[in-house]
Amino acid sequence: MTTPTPPTDAGAVPVCPRHPDRVAYVRCQRCGRPTCPECQRPAAVGVHCVDCVRQAQGTVRSTTTVFGGKVRTGRPTVTYTLIALNVLVFLVEQLQGRAFINQWTFAPFLGRSEPWRFLTSAFLHDPGTLLHIGFNMYALWILGQFLEPVLGRWRFLTAYLLAALAGSVMVLLLASPDARSWFTGVYGASGAVFGLFGIVIVVLRRLKRDARSMLIVLALNAAIPFFVRNISWQAHVGGFIVGLLLGVAFAYAPRVRQRTVSLAAAVGTGVLLVVLTVVTYALV
Repeated sequence: MTTPTPPTDAGAVPVCPRHPDRVAYVRCQRCGRPTCPECQRPAAVGVHCVDCVRQAQGTVRSTTTVFGGKVRTGRPTVTYTLIALNVLVFLVEQLQGRAFINQWTFAPFLGRSEPWRFLTSAFLHDPGTLLHIGFNMYALWILGQFLEPVLGRWRFLTAYLLAALAGSVMVLLLASPDARSWFTGVYGASGAVFGLFGIVIVVLRRLKRDARSMLIVLALNAAIPFFVRNISWQAHVGGFIVGLLLGVAFAYAPRVRQRTVSLAAAVGTGVLLVVLTVVTYALV
């Protein structure tokens, strides 16, 4: 039986009828209802919801999403875990202050001797304000609820970490050993979040959905570093570029080879970032 569509206001954010707690911008090509990644089923034309597929074909529920992610029920575990880790680190910062941040933040002159800083810096936020961590975690919550179910847990986590790493690598590439930028510490989850922005844009385009609203949000966030001091736009650019690359690999891979292409893209991106880092330090 088809689940009835709950009444919504004209300007309300569309939600999945089966999972009212999830925002769903993709609509079923048959019934026109919003459908979340867990309820989407690929069709010859567009995407159908699970109810229409069952009603029309009487087939069993597919075990994979449109982009090859394993269908799972419940909350986006990886997204919530990443948010919890960031919040936990933020609480530790309140107790230990700048000493803790200085121990884990990234700066180009420290990356060669302490390479873990390329990634640990992505879990740090300004302890003096809730705005920094608040914005990043809200964006992660919104993007993660859509991307994690669609991509699957391991691809979502891999993309997040690679985008975070790419943010630090871009800071390194654009820094000069003779300038202050070589010794300036940077931290925050913005690079990883911008990577998710990049993936979302590609996924929406792949589904032939309007991505203009996402582009507007991205443009506004990209403009913030030009009006607010001490924000690393370099990390934003690095994360966004990697997000676009991974998004293309994840979204446009042939269905029969989605896992292979996704793994190759992730490994290749990681190797490229390592090579760029090694070469940069070798030249300075």
